[in-house]
Amino acid sequence: MSGSKAKSGKVSDISGDWITPIERENLGDRAYTTIRNALMRGQLKPGERLRLRPLSERFGISLTPMREALMRLVFERAMVFDERGTAVVPDLTLAQLQEIRSIRMDLEGKAAASAATHVTAEELQELRDIQTGIADCHARKSFADAVHLNTEFHLLLCRAGRLPITYDLVEKLWVRCGPILSHLYDAGVPADWVPHPHERIIDALETGDATAAEAGIRFDIEMGGQGLLIHVAEHE
Repeated sequence: MSGSKAKSGKVSDISGDWITPIERENLGDRAYTTIRNALMRGQLKPGERLRLRPLSERFGISLTPMREALMRLVFERAMVFDERGTAVVPDLTLAQLQEIRSIRMDLEGKAAASAATHVTAEELQELRDIQTGIADCHARKSFADAVHLNTEFHLLLCRAGRLPITYDLVEKLWVRCGPILSHLYDAGVPADWVPHPHERIIDALETGDATAAEAGIRFDIEMGGQGLLIHVAEHE
């Protein structure tokens, strides 16, 4: 009897009183998301330690959800535990950085090409506004803010491609490489950023030129990040 029911593919309604409405977001999830975003945007630097008790006090949550959030990030290799069990933002090796850059060029290039035919007028204006903000940060030498806006530009461009699986992969790569971007402007603004690669990408999106959009983001990742390769090679 039970076998015939299973073969029929019919599923009975869920019964029982064990399900209750979820009234608020899990505290550990909120802490995880906040730290993850900080990693992506270069707000946490390589070698920085996130001690459990002070961090939980800053977040205003207990130790258990805070520990869970850190363990998730360690599991994703976005952080590591040192010999004392303290969560640390890891340094990237030169080989790791080069591999991440190569994968980003392929994935973000594909997303940019797709964005050329899918970007909305609102997204295009937001990209322009972000790039205007980056140029202003360069002029004021406010490089920490420029790093944050640079992340916003890349992720928005990727979302505009309407490739959700690609976007998910790209975001995970940014969690891994975001902290090293704190050194993006160690040598100042690259001299070959006239016009800025982002401006070339926006021009390509405006004309629907998928080839130019892909070439623009690949150039931005490869050439704009040369200083990062030098920094990692010198400190490895």
